[in-house]
Amino acid sequence: MVNSIGVLGWGVGGLQAQAAMVGEPTAIRFPTVVGVRLTGRLRSGVTATDLALTVTELLRAHGVVDKFVEFTGPGATGLGWAARAAVSNMAPEYGATCAFFPFDDEAMSYLELTARSPEQRAVVAAYLRAQGLYRRAGDPVPRYDEEVALDLDAIEPSLAGPHLPHQRVALSRVPHSFRTAAGRQEPVEGGFDEPVPAGAVAIASITSCTNTANPALMVQAGLLAQRAVDRGLVAKPWVKTSLSPGSRVVEDYLAEAGLLAPLAEAGFGITGFGCMTCIGNSGPLHPAVEQLVRNGFEPTAVVSGNRNFGGRINPRISLAYLASPPLVVAYALAGTVTHDFETTALGHDHDGNPVHLRDLWPGDDEVRQVVDRAVRRDMFRRNAETLREGTSHWRALPFSEGVRFDWDPASTYIRRPPYLTGLPAEAGSELGLTHGRVLLHLGDDVTTDHISPAGAIPRAGAAGRYLLERGVRPQDLNQYSTRRSNHEVMLRGAFTNPTVTNLLLPPDDTRRGAWARTLDGDRVLPVFEAARTYQQAGVPLVVVAGRNYGAGSSRNWAAKAQALLGVRAVIAESFERIHRGNLIGMGVLPLQFPPGRGARDCELTGEDELALTGLDRLEPGINAVRLTIRRRDGTEDGFDLHLRLDTRHEIDYLRHGGTLPYVVRRMARTDGRQR
Repeated sequence: MVNSIGVLGWGVGGLQAQAAMVGEPTAIRFPTVVGVRLTGRLRSGVTATDLALTVTELLRAHGVVDKFVEFTGPGATGLGWAARAAVSNMAPEYGATCAFFPFDDEAMSYLELTARSPEQRAVVAAYLRAQGLYRRAGDPVPRYDEEVALDLDAIEPSLAGPHLPHQRVALSRVPHSFRTAAGRQEPVEGGFDEPVPAGAVAIASITSCTNTANPALMVQAGLLAQRAVDRGLVAKPWVKTSLSPGSRVVEDYLAEAGLLAPLAEAGFGITGFGCMTCIGNSGPLHPAVEQLVRNGFEPTAVVSGNRNFGGRINPRISLAYLASPPLVVAYALAGTVTHDFETTALGHDHDGNPVHLRDLWPGDDEVRQVVDRAVRRDMFRRNAETLREGTSHWRALPFSEGVRFDWDPASTYIRRPPYLTGLPAEAGSELGLTHGRVLLHLGDDVTTDHISPAGAIPRAGAAGRYLLERGVRPQDLNQYSTRRSNHEVMLRGAFTNPTVTNLLLPPDDTRRGAWARTLDGDRVLPVFEAARTYQQAGVPLVVVAGRNYGAGSSRNWAAKAQALLGVRAVIAESFERIHRGNLIGMGVLPLQFPPGRGARDCELTGEDELALTGLDRLEPGINAVRLTIRRRDGTEDGFDLHLRLDTRHEIDYLRHGGTLPYVVRRMARTDGRQR
């Protein structure tokens, strides 16, 4: 959000943040800056979400990993603050370090709306003008390292999916997109008043900080729902609907506009505030749909979130589309992503007349009038005061006194992590490895969602069994996100996303989620159990993957899980920025194939032994590392890999097995000298 109002900021990995908390520097490479010149204006009926999805497609194709993106041109000046926020918040999805809109009068209007005092606004304006950072029409155009152009007039209503945020699909092409991904399906009986159609929408959710922070989008969704209810239309019975805004201010202005009730009547009652369906906390599907999925039926999800990786929204849903909030409502009414909104009615009103989406879609002027009337400064001020003071429930929480945390060995939520258990006083002298084995061979676009578990903890999985054995009731298993301070739970959930495929297994192995061969090769077990057979024998493990390894959320558990499973190196064609840093923070080598080479060239079988050499004299920059693959028949193949290191601190972290071991040893040495 801050980048949309002229504050330059970017995210770091959780491990990098932890390092900063204990006094370690956080470094970043001097970035390439990409200028995106926007011209024209968004046409009527085209939303900020459509713009954000188009930008995501454009910049992912251009390639902006490790780069800063700045939006410029007359089109950027004409965008409102909420539209800018939608584009900026999608930066992780197109891979940029950050996406920046210069501060201008529109950003100042946001500060006024959100109850910043006149004195504070005056200081902001004076400082930015003195620094030459308050942009005005007619200012010189900055020079950029790379430039991309986008005509806002050409943007059309769109969704993204069914697997990745940059898979933009024009609204009219969504049915074709689904059929291409899922193949031919027929309607099925599910115990409802009508058959469940192919491409059935099992989840329709207005969620996430990006789109629910946009008053125009939320009011647009509310007006559409109001008109639908007035005409007698509600969500189809097989669709699980929800509304989870990122802020209580949304509830305030929807109530002021009289739109909360019609949204709820259409199916979109508020379920809570914050990350819910967007991050996998969707809860179970309708029981009848759950049974259809078990029988092989392929449903979909339509959400207004940022990410739609397979299995993220719900472990039973591998196909999901990102859409604007009003389109989420529309798809809930239609009940299927194969619906043609242009030619086919959503239903019939009380008098039997057909109702099309165009009959319900509110005009831009109507939306603007409602926003101007219902969204007020005092709502933001009250919300900010609540955040600073905390709720009565928050203030009533019990807590322990003292400087050190009092570990409870019986807790199933917070356990002392093993990162520093048995840590020797000195770091090991050798970063290379011999006799390594490949645990997983994965494809392109492996996200942190695929690696780090999310969503509800399944009772039948390894994590669920672990908790049940410790007396946790089935109804209290909760979400992985709530138990992420218990490494035993998180490790048992690693790589269990149902869309993960280990390419080392036979093609006819249809088990969902990651499975791997044991050390002796006799069995195929869940990754957690298979990895233990290597760890017990002291065999280092390697993960091999394709492009964009570690995309998506900056989950530090994606790196922690691999390190605790015994993974010493990840070899991929390319890494996303934050995950690369998190791997180094856990002492895992992020090794990259040179351009034109990839995992396919290695011809891995799972029985090969791997050696990594050339790691004895590392320097900041690109280091050459030699991969040697010893085949089962005794023959050997060699490949050159690259290890990018930005600072000497990264070298230290790798040599010490991670950031925390390095810090502990440094502090121990300092303490010894002081004594």
